[in-house]
Amino acid sequence: MKGIFSCVFLFLLLFSGNLFAQKQPISAIDSSRLVQLSGVVVSEEELTPMPYTTVYDKTQRRGVIADYYGFFSFVAYPGDTLLFSSFSYKTSTFIVPDTLKERRYSIIHILQKDTLNLPEITVYPWPSREDFARAFVEMKPYDDAIRRAQRELSGDNLAFVAARLENDASLAYGYAANDRYTKLYTNGQLPVNNLLNPYSWAKLIQDWKAGKLTKQ
Repeated sequence: MKGIFSCVFLFLLLFSGNLFAQKQPISAIDSSRLVQLSGVVVSEEELTPMPYTTVYDKTQRRGVIADYYGFFSFVAYPGDTLLFSSFSYKTSTFIVPDTLKERRYSIIHILQKDTLNLPEITVYPWPSREDFARAFVEMKPYDDAIRRAQRELSGDNLAFVAARLENDASLAYGYAANDRYTKLYTNGQLPVNNLLNPYSWAKLIQDWKAGKLTKQ
């Protein structure tokens, strides 16, 4: 029994000593040495403010986050090590000078871009080797992109597509304007009939002899 009581007494003694050691730094804080540290975090390329940059006091184990304009402000001790970190930028350090004579100190901290060169990757449109083998066997070696473009842009395909498209605003306006001009031109007389127009018959015969009608 005496051995058990002795162990309990030693445990309580160590535990109370640990609590005293934890409370000791709090009571021993020297507020006369605190420095109001303020500053702005900017980028190295264009010196633009870096919003929401993390500013961490590594010595005191506490920190703040800069605002939208890259501004931050908190209290620190001379000699504290500060860590500045932001996404896609290198983490940098700053040591608060220990020769300060005033209680306020301002800085402009610059962050460098963290450029990471990744190895080249080739992305294929086949999810597996089996799909690639099937596509390789079924592919048409002479049906490349240029030949497909020439086939799709041929006169027959364009005429086929154009015949099935509705008139857009410009074509509709052109048809309406031509119809209006025709009515103004033939105002007070019979409309123009190209069946009785000798010039149109002459042009038709000329195109027929030139073979333009068969080509179309």
